[in-house]
Amino acid sequence: MSSPTTDSVPAAPDALVARLFDASIAAMDLFSVYLGDRLGYYRALADGGPATSDALATRTGTAERYAREWLEQQAVTGILAVDNAAAEAGARCYRLPDGYAAVLVDPDSLSAMSPLAQIMAGCVAPLPALLAAYRSGGGVPYEDYGADLAEGQAGISRPQFRHLLAQEWLPAMPDVHARLQHADPPARVADVGMGLGRSSIAIAAAYPSVRVDGFDLDTASVAAARANAEAEGMADRVRFHVKDAGDADLAGRYDFALAVECVHDMSDPVSVLAAMRRLVGEGGPVLIVDEKVADAFTAPGDDVERWMYGFSILHCLPVGMVEQPSAATGTVMRRDTLRRYAAEAGYRSVDEVPIEHDFFRFYRLTA
Repeated sequence: MSSPTTDSVPAAPDALVARLFDASIAAMDLFSVYLGDRLGYYRALADGGPATSDALATRTGTAERYAREWLEQQAVTGILAVDNAAAEAGARCYRLPDGYAAVLVDPDSLSAMSPLAQIMAGCVAPLPALLAAYRSGGGVPYEDYGADLAEGQAGISRPQFRHLLAQEWLPAMPDVHARLQHADPPARVADVGMGLGRSSIAIAAAYPSVRVDGFDLDTASVAAARANAEAEGMADRVRFHVKDAGDADLAGRYDFALAVECVHDMSDPVSVLAAMRRLVGEGGPVLIVDEKVADAFTAPGDDVERWMYGFSILHCLPVGMVEQPSAATGTVMRRDTLRRYAAEAGYRSVDEVPIEHDFFRFYRLTA
């Protein structure tokens, strides 16, 4: 039973003005990173070294005047270094500071932040449709958020899947880890709501005999996931399907099923969890990775709670409201909510896997 909270005390008006002004600068920084990432500016500086605006424009096939303005903004805001600031504009040479490539360029770095800029661009892409949904009570289809949302989400998750999924998360469930390592017969894994497929690919890469089927209802995501599997040399053991995991033909075919950061987006999470229960059969293991939010509403909240509510109002709740009736969960899916969904879906038990993470909570469901 959660404890009652005290009334929140908003900041003074002047403090709010200062906060929102600071937020506007931060937003501009974020979208400047989006430009630098998507136009290849950071990559060109990382690979080719320091550059003038003309050199950067030449390396990236962009217009010099735009490259110059972006470089100046990046130096003024403290992201790039400029060693000859007093020189004439076209002669100034800009560089990526030591260690910044891990943050801005390397897609496999656990410090990577460029995908954050991309997912935020995706979150605000359908603002007119979002306003209409708030007024009508309807939703905003996932596809309306475009490639930036899907690619940004995949980019944020990619380093964690590559470095943590098979190295820390799955070994924290020893029986599952052992089954995936066992080659005869090869284990079969169902990855529900797999997006661009990075989780499926990481599992196949870590467990050489495993066969993985990824399921998602977004056609564009499945096409991108197939391309990713092909590029990683995993297409022979990883298959992606535009298919409902509740298909009766799939029942009992899998040794393990997982869903990462997607249950809270679903309009009918109970039916999806029930489908996953059928995939693994009686006693089978299911892993749900979802948001590590507080157990009760508290205002003001901490940074994680603020972060989760931000995604909820812009993306997760509107996507979950497209199909009606909807559970209307939103990003902030608290422990009790997940446990209730699991009970309604017919699971025998729900246990939290002891994995330390700042943003995720790991639930093991037993069918």
